[in-house]
Amino acid sequence: MDTSAAYVRGDEQLHEQTRARLVAVVGSDAADLGRVAGEVAHRLHESGQEPDFEVRSADFATDPFFVCADRYWRRRFADSPSSATALACARWIAAHTTAGCRSAVREQWALGNGFINRSHLETREQLDEAARALTGTPEAAELALTVLLYNAGKLRANFAFDDLNAVLTASALATLAGAHRNEAIVLALRSFAAFGSRSLTTEHARDLLDRAWAAAADRPGHVMDVCLNGLAVSVPFDGQGELLRRLAQEAVESAPGNHMFRFRLATAHHLCADHDEALVHLDAALALLARSGAFSRELLLEQYLVKRDAIQEARLRAAREAEHEGRWQRQDAANADLERAMHRSSIRAVELVAVFTSAIAFAVGSLQVTLSGTLKLRERLWLLTALGAGLAVFALLIVGGTWLITRTRTRTRR
Repeated sequence: MDTSAAYVRGDEQLHEQTRARLVAVVGSDAADLGRVAGEVAHRLHESGQEPDFEVRSADFATDPFFVCADRYWRRRFADSPSSATALACARWIAAHTTAGCRSAVREQWALGNGFINRSHLETREQLDEAARALTGTPEAAELALTVLLYNAGKLRANFAFDDLNAVLTASALATLAGAHRNEAIVLALRSFAAFGSRSLTTEHARDLLDRAWAAAADRPGHVMDVCLNGLAVSVPFDGQGELLRRLAQEAVESAPGNHMFRFRLATAHHLCADHDEALVHLDAALALLARSGAFSRELLLEQYLVKRDAIQEARLRAAREAEHEGRWQRQDAANADLERAMHRSSIRAVELVAVFTSAIAFAVGSLQVTLSGTLKLRERLWLLTALGAGLAVFALLIVGGTWLITRTRTRTRR
């Protein structure tokens, strides 16, 4: 018996069984679909066989073929998180996906597996070697793009902004990708790098963001998410929170069921100190994540819960600060009332002293006029009247001057 023929028949039988099992779960709920797809992917991986079917969408919720291929390549990347695996994946994508979903599948697997395997960074020399291995091969530019995105996904997950910008703009892989460097996902990653870098300007980052966002308007997905992610982790700039909130709201409206867009919107409200609204959208993101078939659900769940704790802590801190601010305002108001009362008391005291002094002076002067001298009664009365009038004018001048001075100071304080 021909052993090679037997192996071929065995492989064909395995692939037929694979397709039959996946067809059988079309229309099932996400949990059953994911379970069966995972079992099939495990069997293919253990047998050393790549999936031999066509992927026509990038839908985790309804497409068992995409989910099965996704689980399979996740295992391959876990075994060897290198550019060589990314190249093998790129070739599979080119051969087994339809044109309509190819970009979405490439972005999902390259960036997603880059995020998962972010601790396995490759050197610039290794990336250059991967580019040299591709030079002269058919579809080299498209294959280079997948490998480039995979490594960019690692750098993005590690917030290596300057390294990410260098790989996307000056590496051999970027050069080999050619015109693909102008694709929206590359522009979005460059904007992410520019927003986080302290050597690139915010204006440059926003220009890249605008170009990427405009290109992704009719295809919401990873491009929008990378753009929003860049804004969220950016070096702070004026209007950052408001811009993120506006764009995240646009993303949510374009894809209401996308849990990541909800998370980005929650982050935007958090930056704008709108903590109650941030919690609303964060809880919505958690609910959507629980129903999704995202391959990195556990990692995303941890990220979302950390953000939720941060929002709650900020909300509690804001409430305490508001309470303290209220106390300070009440104390300031009480101090101001006390200061005004003391001020008025001081004024009244000065006025009272002026009047009292005038009264004493009049009394003393009256006694001297009355008890001594040879003036006639009428002359003494005129003298007393003049003395009293003079002291009254003196008192009025003191009171009026005090009122005028204190009135001017009160207006200045206001």
